[in-house]
Amino acid sequence: MSLDYTSLLLAVGFSAACLGLTLFGMWLTARSERFLLTWAISLLLVVGDIFVYDAYIDMPGRLLGIATIALLLLGFSTMLGAAYQFRTGGSPVRRTVLGSLSLVVALPPMALGYDGLGFMFENTFAALLLFATAREYWKGRDEAPALTIGITALYSATATSFALCAMVLAWDGKLILGHAPSNWAEELSLIIVIASMTGIGALSLALNQGRLARHHRRNALTDPLTGLLNRRALFDLHGNGPIGAFTAVVVFDLDSFKAINDEFGHATGDDVLRVFARELTSNLRPADSAARMGGEEFALVLKRTLPETVEATAERIRTAFAACRIETEDGPLTCTVSAGFAFGTNDGMSFDKVLSAADKALYAAKRDGRNRVAASAFRRAS
Repeated sequence: MSLDYTSLLLAVGFSAACLGLTLFGMWLTARSERFLLTWAISLLLVVGDIFVYDAYIDMPGRLLGIATIALLLLGFSTMLGAAYQFRTGGSPVRRTVLGSLSLVVALPPMALGYDGLGFMFENTFAALLLFATAREYWKGRDEAPALTIGITALYSATATSFALCAMVLAWDGKLILGHAPSNWAEELSLIIVIASMTGIGALSLALNQGRLARHHRRNALTDPLTGLLNRRALFDLHGNGPIGAFTAVVVFDLDSFKAINDEFGHATGDDVLRVFARELTSNLRPADSAARMGGEEFALVLKRTLPETVEATAERIRTAFAACRIETEDGPLTCTVSAGFAFGTNDGMSFDKVLSAADKALYAAKRDGRNRVAASAFRRAS
């Protein structure tokens, strides 16, 4: 028994419309995830194409033929832009415009009455755009390998089904059909599209939910002003295990910071904090951690290091920060910072105790005149 082509077509339209509405709803609750809106727009174009194509089946004509090709290729071009936007966070416009150039090739044959050639080009470019979309997800597979590889496979399967439609039309060799293409490849393509769209929707929503969860966790553990870890994040990383003899904690405190806020204003104070944070991060190794502990206090955790290396690092940061000139409305401002550091022990010491020892060393540096680095009694590995 042959499949009801119109029912399959409407099923695709219904699936695309439901997915598009879901994506739009998600975008309303997470406006920063702009790719959701771009993707919803692409599905709206695809749904429009399905209704136009359904009308074309009943009443073939050049205008409807042009509209169905234009809507499908614009929809898939926008879908490619959405995939790029999801992977990189960049603008989807360039990818969408590049994909839309396919209209320059696909539309003229339909406009001249060569509908067979027009549909052949439509399916060919649809396959290319979908393969390009699959490639975007493949390039971003490090984020969530199982999900992104699954999405890549489904987009590739859909692209292959469109390629088969183009190959069957090319094999028939009819440049003028006078009706919508009707063959086994078209029916198979619709079945694959229905299955793939369901899978792509489910996997993509899971992928985005995972990304949002990671984003919220990152925000909860990040100081919004400096982009460094916050106190909670530093304790999450190091507070649950012993601190060994070759791990150091360095605590920094900006000198006379309250006076800077009082004299120059809190906006300038924020600039000072950001400048110091940049000095910290520029001296980090991959295994090190930097955090803003609160106010004008910062901390570094340096692993697999020695006292002389820690002291040199703290001195380098102190000297570089003292040389910075921060522009204000009243002229350039220079600031200084004091620091204290402490090491763990061979037997292991709690992070709280090492941090407390580094704090005591910091207070000693403050008492001795500020703008200096002091070591605690735990500075040497025993």
